[in-house]
Amino acid sequence: MKEDLVAHAAARAASVIELAQELIRRPSRGGIDDYAPVLTVLEHWLSGHGLPHRRLHDEAGQLVGLLVEISGGRPGPWWTLDACVDTASFGDESAWTFPPSAGDVVDGFLRGRGAADSKLAAAAFCHIAADLLPIAGALRGGLAVLLDVDEHTGGFGGARAYLADPDVVIPAGVMIGYPGMDDVVVGGRGLWRATLTVSADSGHSGSSRKVLGAISRAARLVQLLDGADLPGAPSAGAEFGLSPKLSVTAVHGGEGFSVVADRCDLNVDVRTTPVFDAHDAETLVRKAVAELDAELPGPVPTLFTPIACWPPFQLQPHEQPAAALMEAAASFGLPVRAKTAGPSNIGNLLAGQAGGIPATAGFGVPYEGLHGIDERASLAELPQVYAVYHRAVLDLLDAL
Repeated sequence: MKEDLVAHAAARAASVIELAQELIRRPSRGGIDDYAPVLTVLEHWLSGHGLPHRRLHDEAGQLVGLLVEISGGRPGPWWTLDACVDTASFGDESAWTFPPSAGDVVDGFLRGRGAADSKLAAAAFCHIAADLLPIAGALRGGLAVLLDVDEHTGGFGGARAYLADPDVVIPAGVMIGYPGMDDVVVGGRGLWRATLTVSADSGHSGSSRKVLGAISRAARLVQLLDGADLPGAPSAGAEFGLSPKLSVTAVHGGEGFSVVADRCDLNVDVRTTPVFDAHDAETLVRKAVAELDAELPGPVPTLFTPIACWPPFQLQPHEQPAAALMEAAASFGLPVRAKTAGPSNIGNLLAGQAGGIPATAGFGVPYEGLHGIDERASLAELPQVYAVYHRAVLDLLDAL
């Protein structure tokens, strides 16, 4: 079986790469580009291979993904492969050494935005679905392949539409195709986000009267937040292994030169852990706000607007679907380890669903330039990665 899957994956590689190239050549930057072109490429491929699929729309009716569903011939749980086909922005295009939508292969690397995150995975998952279709009757449960957009915006519109669809069988677990070959990501820090609106009396910047503007008050609040006392790094061998982190990620205020701003907005992002949760994050930020308003009073209290909250998540290596993915990797001689990641991801959204949906959030080909310049994905390891996911899915669907 192992040798057959490796040989099959090697034979599939050229077709996977060809589809990924077509996806990369359709820019799909989150919140910037129209998603229809990239999703249309996938629709044509899925239709051409006889795979049942349908569009997913958000509450506003916007197209936010495609869903492939393969029902098994025997009762059992459903499992999901998920890969986003929207991408990060290009950033400074003049800094790239090749066009961000090149979609070419040079020196064994697939080049262009989305090559690593995660159009190559989307192409591979489509092919795995096509592999399963002829043997669907022998499968227990079913497989869904979610090809979502609105992921890089942080809105996760595709994943939300999938989970809200009344016709969907809620999966027993999800494997997300983020790249990186050294680890199977089994967890991630959660997040808590808020916007803080700092107010002040406006005035002329040339006035003889001293005016403490909103920007100056906000700068003091940034100091208080940066100096806030968070738990330190976990001790060696700690189960979760990551400490919480607070960042002020955006400051907006003021206009021109002659007016002292009467408003300044701060975006605050706190990455949470099982020992420092959303309640702790909110308490800490409110304490800093209270200190500011006491030390440098404004005309009104600083306004506090919660934006988002996701719990941290972590699977144990023996829990599914992590176990199937790690066992499949081990069977092909890949020494992967279980890892809890610092960034949050769709796994956090899944963990926050009623009852929680377990997820892995990364195993894929090696890469460079993720979310940066010159993004590219190594292709030499593609057959191994493909075979690992193929075997894991067959194991979960009781087809081995």
